Amino acid sequence: MALGVLNPNVKSFLSGSAFFGRGSIEEQDSPPPLRSYLCLTIFTCFCPAYPVNIVALVFSVMSRNSYYHGDYDGSRRLGRNALYVAVASIIIGLLIIAITCIVHFTTMEF
Repeated sequence: MALGVLNPNVKSFLSGSAFFGRGSIEEQDSPPPLRSYLCLTIFTCFCPAYPVNIVALVFSVMSRNSYYHGDYDGSRRLGRNALYVAVASIIIGLLIIAITCIVHFTTMEF
């Protein structure tokens, strides 16, 4: 992999002008807030839809890693995917619980 793909500022770092012409730290834009939905995906691990829960947790962790590496667009995209998969996991888990309760209570002998 080329270095330019990993970090777009490599040329400015190599030329020694990484800190010139960029303004002070206070003038730079702050990064957008992190939305990885890690707490929600950990909560979904208690739902009985296990493969989907793991996928949501992986998306959430990947979102946090992308954010800390400076890829804010990738972090936002992965966080949104983690949210969608976590909501799907909750819905699937509730359906499994409902079907299990219906089957259990309708097949009881008195």
